Amino acid sequence: MNFLVQYTKGHGTKNDFILIEDLENRIDLSEKQVSQICDREKGIGADGILRITKRNNEFFMDYRNSDGSIAEMCGNGARVFAQYLFDKKLVKSNIFTFQTRAGSIHAEVHSPGDVSVTMAEAILRGKVVEVLVNGHKFNAQAVDAPNPHAVAFVPDLPSIGNLKNPPQVEPKSEFPQGVNFEFVNKIADDHVSMRVHERGSGETLSCGTGACAVAAVVRDQSGKKINSVKIDLPGGRLQITFVNGKMIMRGPVVIEQTGTLNEKWLTN
Repeated sequence: MNFLVQYTKGHGTKNDFILIEDLENRIDLSEKQVSQICDREKGIGADGILRITKRNNEFFMDYRNSDGSIAEMCGNGARVFAQYLFDKKLVKSNIFTFQTRAGSIHAEVHSPGDVSVTMAEAILRGKVVEVLVNGHKFNAQAVDAPNPHAVAFVPDLPSIGNLKNPPQVEPKSEFPQGVNFEFVNKIADDHVSMRVHERGSGETLSCGTGACAVAAVVRDQSGKKINSVKIDLPGGRLQITFVNGKMIMRGPVVIEQTGTLNEKWLTN
């Protein structure tokens, strides 16, 4: 690349992202480049990169995990992506849609920093897997939201220990492309707290699709009598609401800073 690449940094419940506007589709970052940029010690530091581009004349969210791998969807990333489109006046209304690898996303900017996205409802596979983390063993529900998730309820969140390294799952064949792990503590029938290890990113302060997966399990356990679930994550609270076979995820978004990417990250 022989041109400067500008970036914007933002987060949704402290799940942080580097946004790169590339409407002419000129930027093709390698896994190594993404990893270098997201490195918290040697790079800018982030849970992933959101490239703002277009496909078939529609805005497209090209999301990469911090290790450079591609994910089907990122819920908090979608909310940050929506806030960026609105702030930059790339959309004409506070209600709009854009495309992801998981399909079309309906977004609404309710007020500055308060954003919701509507996605397809998470699907429970109806299978129980076994999760091993730091010497603890838990049963977990397999869920697609649409990323693969393993949702385990635990007595308390601190006792599961460090989530820097990925927990183990059995059978491994259930998730051939890897899996996100959610550890959940129930507060009330419609209110839980959780921690998450994201595939390709490690433990993050929040995970939108993970919150949706957890909400789907909570709702299923209630006999589908609950239509709204509060999810407390280390980075803040998300509200998941079920409407007509869809899930609406609402929570805070912050756009933090802008800058220029270091040329050494773009020439390797």
